[in-house]
Amino acid sequence: MSASAAKHDVFQAIADPTRRQLLHLLVNQEMSVTTLSGHFPMSRTAVSKHLRVLSEAGLVKEQKIGRETRYRMQPEPLKELKDWLSYYELYWENKMQALKRFVEEEDIAK
Repeated sequence: MSASAAKHDVFQAIADPTRRQLLHLLVNQEMSVTTLSGHFPMSRTAVSKHLRVLSEAGLVKEQKIGRETRYRMQPEPLKELKDWLSYYELYWENKMQALKRFVEEEDIAK
């Protein structure tokens, strides 16, 4: 992993709502900074800074086409997030099963 890719982790990158919205916009298409910045009430420079964080976390790739830089989402780093969440999903599943047993036992006891 390169030094710049390790600069921001996936969790830090998606912590910001603007960056999550940028990823949402880039799910099915690549877009330029100019196009992306049209979706936000902030400057193009501010959007570029958010894209830099996403890029350093490996969540977006940029490609220079003429004078324009276009961005596209790279979903692979999100697997780390998915793996982390799946552990807690199991935790909540166990808690819900325990609650279900408790409620069913209460119903039988009545």
